[in-house]
Amino acid sequence: MRVVVAITGASGAIYGRRLLEELKKLKIETHLVISEAGAQVIQHELGASKKEIEKLASHTHSVNDLSAPLVSGSFPIDAMVVIPCSMKTIAGIANGFSTNLILRAADVALKEKRKLILVPRETPLSVVHLRNMLGLAEQGVTILPAMPGFYHRPRTMESLIDFVVGKVMDALGIHTDLYERWKG
Repeated sequence: MRVVVAITGASGAIYGRRLLEELKKLKIETHLVISEAGAQVIQHELGASKKEIEKLASHTHSVNDLSAPLVSGSFPIDAMVVIPCSMKTIAGIANGFSTNLILRAADVALKEKRKLILVPRETPLSVVHLRNMLGLAEQGVTILPAMPGFYHRPRTMESLIDFVVGKVMDALGIHTDLYERWKG
């Protein structure tokens, strides 16, 4: 399996890091792209450098490299996950405004009908945000907001993070035991 992971400037870089950790543990090939704002959020929220996060990926690409393999539909991927996904990135994807590698890779995923999962982390949502997400959902994009459940009675921040990452893994078709599933 080959997965593109993009980390943008929305709050929630911890979700991106945790997803990369899980995919690495499963030996899934990852292609990581971090936006400039994403690198700033990583530093601020995680106290980590972009380089530290890049070590979790199989391959890394500069957000400004529009000659990377990810820009072409002839480069096969199984899925792309933007985690966290800023509203700026959602707007760019929704409107085909491919000015960087994240936006172009998402555009390719859309045109090739490949799995695209966006994990927005924003609140409250404006009508513009909702319209952009609706347009993407109508094209088959999975909109998976970073909204942890509480039925599993989380006791730590890690269990809240694992709930969201577990839902992303489910959307990728990868079964994990990152969170306790509903039993009724």
